[in-house]
Order: sequence, then C-alpha cells, then structure tokens
Amino acid sequence: MRYPFLFLVVVAMLAACSDSPAAPSTVPVTTGTTTVTPATAGETSSTTTDDARPTTTAVATTTMPVRSLDDLVLEGSQAGTGFGAPVLMVTPPDDTRRFVVQQSGLIHVLDGGEPELFLDISELVRFQGEQGLLGLAFPPDFADSGLFYVDFVNNDGATVIASIEAEGNAALDGTLKEIMRINQPAANHNGGMIQFGPDANLWIGMGDGGGANNQFGNGQREDTPLAAMLRIKVGTDIDGYEIPDGNLAGEVWAIGLRNPWRWSFDDNDLWIADVGQNQIEEVDVVDWREGNPNFGWSIQEGSSCFGGGECDKSGLVQPIYEYTHADGCSITGGFVYGGAAIPELAGQFFFADYCTGWLRSVDKSGSVREWFPAGTFPGTIGFGKDADGEIYVLTNNGDITKLVPAQS
Repeated sequence: MRYPFLFLVVVAMLAACSDSPAAPSTVPVTTGTTTVTPATAGETSSTTTDDARPTTTAVATTTMPVRSLDDLVLEGSQAGTGFGAPVLMVTPPDDTRRFVVQQSGLIHVLDGGEPELFLDISELVRFQGEQGLLGLAFPPDFADSGLFYVDFVNNDGATVIASIEAEGNAALDGTLKEIMRINQPAANHNGGMIQFGPDANLWIGMGDGGGANNQFGNGQREDTPLAAMLRIKVGTDIDGYEIPDGNLAGEVWAIGLRNPWRWSFDDNDLWIADVGQNQIEEVDVVDWREGNPNFGWSIQEGSSCFGGGECDKSGLVQPIYEYTHADGCSITGGFVYGGAAIPELAGQFFFADYCTGWLRSVDKSGSVREWFPAGTFPGTIGFGKDADGEIYVLTNNGDITKLVPAQS
C-alpha cells in the first residue's frame, strides 16, 4: 500500500544566509538503541503554492570526444519541472531510477515516464524555512533488502533519521521506523544530507543547532551530535544502529561544521559545502580514511578567524575554496562529476550560490571554474546525480536541469 498522494506541493526558498535566534533548550537525542544528550544549541523563507503535477523530459546522453577543459562549454537541458522545493535527486546502487526528494515530504521516482509518487510523509514533516524532508539514502544492499533511509524535521522541530521499506516504485505503508532523533534548539542549520559512505556506513551531516554566531556553543564539542558529521552502522540485522570503529566519540566522526546543507562522497573523498555566517562560504574536501577532521567552526569562518582578530588554526581543515558575500550569500553543494558524456569534467565538484545563481566547480587542486554566470540558476537548493554520473541542478522554482555539453 502506498502512502496517499498529496496533490498540494509547496515551494520553499532556502535562504541560508539570515539567522534568527531561538530560545535554547537541553533535550536528549532519542535513538533506537541509545540516548545521546546534545549541548544546547532560523533562517526563514517565503513560500508559494504550486499545484502542478511534476513532469519530466527525456534528455539524451551522447558520448563526446575529450576536449580541453578550457574549450568546454556547458548548457542546461530541462529534465523536470513542477516539483515542490526539490532538494535532492539520487539513484540507488545498481539502479537507473532517479528519486527526487521534495522538502514538503514527498519523494517521486523517475523511471523513464511520468514522475510516480514513491513516498508521502508530509503529515510527519514540518515544512517551513529550512525544515522539511531533507535527505534520502539507499544502502548498498537496497536491491535485495528494499530498505532505505530518510532525514527529516518532524512536527516538534527535531531531526529524525528513519528507515522505510519499499517494494517496486512504492514505499510500504506502516514500515517507517525511527532509529535516531536529534532535538534542535533552533529552526535553522538542520543539515539534512545523508549518504552511505565507501565504508558502507550511514553518514549524517548536522548543523550547529541554529540561531547565529554558534550561540549554543556546539561548534567545537565532541559530546554533541550537532555541528558534526555523524557515522553509524545500520542494516536489516541491526536494531536501531551501532557505532562503528573509528569515530571520534560515539556517533560523532568529525566536528566543526556550521551547516553542511549538501555534501557527498566521491570514492574516498568527502566533499562538503558548508554554509557560512555573514562573510564566507566554503568548500572542504578530506579523505575520510585519514582520521577525524576538525572543520574549524566557530574558530574559523572559511579560512578567516571568526569575529576577526587572531586564532589558533592548528589542526583545522582549511577550505579548498571559499568566497565572500560580495560574491553571493549561501553555498549549495553538489556532486563530483562521474559520467562519460563530458569526460573533461572528471573530478569536478559542482556547487552554486543560492542568491546570485552562478554555477561553478572546483577540483582537488583548488582550481575553480565558473560555468554559468550570476542569474542563471537563482534559488539552487540541491543537486542530483544519475546512474551514469551526470549532474543535475535543482532550483526552488521546481525545475530540474541536466548539465550537457553545448552543441557547436
């Protein structure tokens, strides 16, 4: 039995550059097997209503000859429209279906025809500002187990990680099982991206609890799941989750993140677009096998000492790329290109700025390229990657655009 279809889809603007303090609170994080107590830790958005059913357009992929990256020109090809605040598009392992996550609590599956409703948990989701259904991850054994995972903010304002069972193109009613709950002291900086890493564990990006200026003091703490990258072991044979070897403390694998809204793995490299405070947006990349990094917040914002003056940067990850708010307001990260249609893009991590709408990429050497100028993709709230490794841009007007080589 499928979840009932919700015909009303709402488009929410993710304005990650403003901060609204909220009253602090100290509440335990409830999980399927343990209870973890975080330290106490909103960006708001306007919403509009879109009643249109989402649609997609077939986009042909053509293998192109390898050219110089300097000679490459990209263009956008519409792959879908009419989605309500699409924040992510992912493909399960060994699968060609594309799953579009909508912030309102819906997931649609694209399987060669019209979008088909896969999941509707809108009644469980608080959809406002930065809150909503924010993440989706398929484990390596999804084809056999049918089990997948979601990250959403519930009606009490807490982050929930839950497993759900699927059969074919439908999630099964009554199978949602909450495995972790993390109470949020403010409405913003929820993170929300989840992904299975190369170690087959579930990775969870968490913001610092929200408000402004690290007001809840979570940035440099190891004893809270906030401002951290979490790493847990889940599966059909595990009740709730287990703690894998190699974490920093408990569920925490790394600290020092402000709001890792979107991030992704490329082989063993972990790429994070961390949303800044009032001055600097940053891209970080680390090899996850090299220990438990400290990404610097709130000692640093980008590579600068937060609040000015001097600070001790020893042992902190330094951004591979950063830009100031003279160039934008809020970074949205994506994926490293892995396709065959545009081989020149191998190793390029794509990202955009929410306000200005330019689209850029950076490689591990720190070399940055701008592919589309300001105004091209305003309101970019997510990215997608298909089974062929091709990249898609998701904007809050409901469009999904595939990046393709320009036809000469």
